[in-house]
Amino acid sequence: MIRLALVSNKLQKIQLKVFDSSTFSILRCWDPHLSSSRSSSQNLHDPTTHFHNEEALNPTELLNAQITSGELNEDKHQKMVVEELEKVHQNLQHYEPAKSTMFTRLFGRRDVMDSPKGIYLYGAVGGGKTMLMDLFYACCKMPRKRRVHFHSFMLDVHTRIHELKKTISRNQTSKPQPFDVIRPIAEDISNQSWLICFDEFQVTDIADAMILKRLFTELFSCGVVVIATSNRHPDDLYKNGLQRSNFVPFIKVLKDHCDVVSLDSGIDYRTRSSVGKDRIYFVKSETEADREMDKIFKMLCSMENDIIRPKTLTIRGRNVTFKKTCGQVIDTTFEELCARPLGASDYLQLSQAFHTIMIRDVPVLSLKLRSETRRFITLIDTLYDNRVRVVISAETPTKELFLSEGHDSGHDDHRMLMDDLNITAGSENASSNIFTGEEEIFAFDRTVSRLTEMQTEDYWKQWDKKR
Repeated sequence: MIRLALVSNKLQKIQLKVFDSSTFSILRCWDPHLSSSRSSSQNLHDPTTHFHNEEALNPTELLNAQITSGELNEDKHQKMVVEELEKVHQNLQHYEPAKSTMFTRLFGRRDVMDSPKGIYLYGAVGGGKTMLMDLFYACCKMPRKRRVHFHSFMLDVHTRIHELKKTISRNQTSKPQPFDVIRPIAEDISNQSWLICFDEFQVTDIADAMILKRLFTELFSCGVVVIATSNRHPDDLYKNGLQRSNFVPFIKVLKDHCDVVSLDSGIDYRTRSSVGKDRIYFVKSETEADREMDKIFKMLCSMENDIIRPKTLTIRGRNVTFKKTCGQVIDTTFEELCARPLGASDYLQLSQAFHTIMIRDVPVLSLKLRSETRRFITLIDTLYDNRVRVVISAETPTKELFLSEGHDSGHDDHRMLMDDLNITAGSENASSNIFTGEEEIFAFDRTVSRLTEMQTEDYWKQWDKKR
């Protein structure tokens, strides 16, 4: 990223004459060097930001330090969770699984000491689950650790499976023999990271659901310790999903290796955060949204070493073209992002290519626009987890963006899909959330909460810290 701090003083003065005072405030969010005062708000993904010169802290000490400094409010529910995380932190002090060897790969699982139980932390949106997990993660000083969004992790697993199967097929010189690709993948993952912290543990994809028991059985047998956050209790994972009966055994595996802890204070701290004084979410009926979006795009382009032009991203062998980009800024539309058949891997690539994404013309979403709604939920989840900045124009305010009414269970697409899957009315799979829309209704609360936080000045400042 070309930082404004590298631009000459002369150019800065010219820009200040061109853009009004509200735009300059956004400019300060963009470049901390122009900010007149340091924010004291919490950095969700780097809880040790203000304590990097201190001795190593444990989770309880770090939480108390942030409460004392005023970065966090005292919350008895969060303190109870930290007590549980503290126990895991203590148990990890003298634990490390044995590394994989050729012998163990050929003749059996590794002989490791009993691994500590992890934690599966669930609760309503915005209660601080991710913040507490990141606080715990920052306190763990072992080198072989990983913090990852669960959806990104599973994308990586499927990529590994695909690549390993290609290697096996190329090496076959006789009749193919049965080979379980999950075990070597789990071995490789555990050799890289034996403490894995999963954010947003959720299962909506049947391809994920069908391999989770085997994958996590192998990971746990390799000594991996798991910390996870989720909006759902483990018993409700993949609720009403296709072929859920094949998924249910995974829940026991998860519970055997993770203590289930609830965080539900009834407070959504994201919606409590003050929205920045600079508007980056425009309701089309209340303002000239396109003109405001144009002005912000022009300002952002002035800080990029590029021209305005189309850009094509190559994603898993497919070319995905966006019409209007400039450096690491993209000016796009809801239709371009969510009406095309794009998925999580596309949005992940998008989040790596751009630091600011302008999304125009977001409509009121409903189950009648189910595919588009699913993509929008996935898009916001991915951008939020990667701290990508967004500027949005929409038909309604954030809290009115989704209507749960309007579901048509007799939709032709649903009947065709049921026929293709040989699902009959009244069967277990006929009530799957792929047809009822239950998952979208449940997930959109999280989307609204995240969109609210993404409008704050503090969120905008986090991109530089994350990168």
